[in-house]
Amino acid sequence: MHKGFDSRLDQAWWVLRIGLGVGPFLAGLDKYFNLLTNWTAYISPLALKILPFSEQTFMHIVGVIEMIVGLEILTKWTRLGAYVASAWLVAIAINLVSMGMFFDVAVRDVEIALAAFVLARITEVRRNALPSDIPHERTANAEVAA
Repeated sequence: MHKGFDSRLDQAWWVLRIGLGVGPFLAGLDKYFNLLTNWTAYISPLALKILPFSEQTFMHIVGVIEMIVGLEILTKWTRLGAYVASAWLVAIAINLVSMGMFFDVAVRDVEIALAAFVLARITEVRRNALPSDIPHERTANAEVAA
């Protein structure tokens, strides 16, 4: 490990990266199987009124987005995926609060959004601390920033 990035911080980065990558990927995949829950129950009635397609189709679209975000976090686009996950989770929490129910899930999603934000920030610090000759996110993030 490069002395500019502590091994304890690196360990925390890996734990967040794996957890916040696998979680959204599996939740997105489950939008097609509904093994964890009936996902359509979490769609705001207001959203249902404006959707131009069925609630199940909407959940399939959400599932694809979540799987892509999970894969971004697990691959060289960790920083970008973590920022997207953070914003996405806040949007989900707002949807839940607008329903007047599932407040516990909304609070949990805000907490996970904070963890995703921290992952993005730690990724930035880690990227700048690692030697540039080691392949990591520096290239992917430079392309995103450009």
